[in-house]
Amino acid sequence: MGAVRAVFFDIDGTLVSFRTHRVPQSALDAVAALRRRGVKVYIATGRPLPFIDNLGDLEYDGMVTVTGAHCFARDGKVIFQRSVSDHSVERVVAHLMCGEDAYPVIFVCADEMFVTDINDDVAEVARLLDIRMPPVRPASHALGKEVLQLISFFDAERESRLMSELMPDCTPMRWHPLFVDVIAGGVDKSVGIDRVLAYEGISLDEVMAFGDGGNDMAMLTHVPYGVAMGNACDELKAVAHYVTASVDDDGVEKALRHFGLID
Repeated sequence: MGAVRAVFFDIDGTLVSFRTHRVPQSALDAVAALRRRGVKVYIATGRPLPFIDNLGDLEYDGMVTVTGAHCFARDGKVIFQRSVSDHSVERVVAHLMCGEDAYPVIFVCADEMFVTDINDDVAEVARLLDIRMPPVRPASHALGKEVLQLISFFDAERESRLMSELMPDCTPMRWHPLFVDVIAGGVDKSVGIDRVLAYEGISLDEVMAFGDGGNDMAMLTHVPYGVAMGNACDELKAVAHYVTASVDDDGVEKALRHFGLID
């Protein structure tokens, strides 16, 4: 194994427990030890920045958010940003406003977030992720705005049709049966990682990544050291270079010790 200079961590189900909604103390201590050894630590999440409020005292060196579409340096400088096309936003808005086959959407814009409706599915996801939903506004409020992500509450059965009809130039990133994160086409966590590495001057062959969900697939197969949590989906475990324990069983700490990155 070569030297590792940077580690990217997913949040939900990787750093943060779905059971406690917190980062286990073992992971906090392990990440702190990693940084003391000079290894850079980055967040790589599907969450937009306003929803990242559950990392406690964890310190990090930058962030890949919105599944790669919005990336930041440690000082908050935007390294990379790619928005959903105006045409896709307009098609989605027209579909939602007509009322037939409408579904709730959280529009993540460059300057604000809002949700078009709060139904049982939205409320369940809010409880699962321990997040407070943004204000409810009509879909038309998104017109003319820079939209980074559409958190779309439709199931996998409708995904292919709705994506092809409304957002053909976008990429769906599903890690939960109730909703899918929709971002600009050609973007995923691996793209965000490459942008961060280019900014920091770190080579890809010096990178490790941790994840648990379907939207971590591109990230774990892109880096030389991809670690799946014990609670990860089977598809991710199948492509990971190493499978550690679950987030609630000190999986982050155990993997970093396994690779000799911490004592």
